[in-house]
Amino acid sequence: MAKAAAKKTAAAASPSVDRRPALAGRTTTATGVKVEVLPPAERISLRAPEASVAALSKALGLTLPKKPKTSASKGGRTVLWLGPDEWLVIDEGGNDPLADCATVTELHSAVGISHRNVAISVTGPAAEATINSGCPQDLSLDAFPAGAASRTILGKAEIVLLRTADDAFRVECWRSFSDYVFTFLSEGARDAAG
Repeated sequence: MAKAAAKKTAAAASPSVDRRPALAGRTTTATGVKVEVLPPAERISLRAPEASVAALSKALGLTLPKKPKTSASKGGRTVLWLGPDEWLVIDEGGNDPLADCATVTELHSAVGISHRNVAISVTGPAAEATINSGCPQDLSLDAFPAGAASRTILGKAEIVLLRTADDAFRVECWRSFSDYVFTFLSEGARDAAG
């Protein structure tokens, strides 16, 4: 009896946690556009002065972009310029950018935000119109070419937007807004198709 009680107490003390990604498996397809949730990725919010950029670039394995609306990608890792001293680092290659930054002794702040964000892919000839259903930014190829990135809004939610190809975008949003953003994009996709 005592063994059974101890076993039950031990099981209760260390519960099994299965993390399910927000919106896992959700997808919407309409004429000319597909909206789908992307797999989880490692992400960090990186802040650093100009004097630290070279060391951080070396540690991360790619040059941190220094111009507005730009990004850099290499080996499954993408860095988006968000401000003069701010970047979003996304790693889809199974590596840990936070650990890479921990090796740098120059002044910087790197914070893991992998569980805070959700990524949504919007692809197809109507992708631009789908996003513009709630984003006031000019997304024409002349103003926002492949590789362009910015922090902007979609409806009432802040997003980070990356154009990954002429007809493809990655929308990053906070987990707490992900259902709203996905639903907004799904409605935009249906409107763009009609």
